[in-house]
Amino acid sequence: MNTVQRLATLNRIRKLSRLLDSSFRIPFTGFRFGLDPIIGLIPGAGDIVDTAFSAYLIYLATQFDLPGKTLQKMIFNIGLEAVVGTVPIAGDIFDAYFKSNIRNLALLEKHLQESEPDLTAADSENLDSAKTMVGAGSRTGV
Repeated sequence: MNTVQRLATLNRIRKLSRLLDSSFRIPFTGFRFGLDPIIGLIPGAGDIVDTAFSAYLIYLATQFDLPGKTLQKMIFNIGLEAVVGTVPIAGDIFDAYFKSNIRNLALLEKHLQESEPDLTAADSENLDSAKTMVGAGSRTGV
């Protein structure tokens, strides 16, 4: 996989992790939650769907040659959320606070910073370019 593809995969992981764990904010509290606890409210199927999304994110993350220990932590995070998530209501509240996908994203980004400085540098340049384009677009009224 080349650098562009790797950045696209990393950004896909970021977007889906944030959608599942922190896409909504409760006004005046700063508390963020995502679709994960909402989907989890569906009896039985909700927790299966949540776990499937999380497993997909781990599958994508394995494309970055994660060390076994990091992968174990990621699987533990998903497993814990899946098991506790089966408890009605309390499990969904746990899902909203634990945010296993965001935790796993942080583990992946830490691994990439330590093991792939070229990818991290390209990611920083990519983010800086996107910010510049957004800023330029807002000045021109585009």
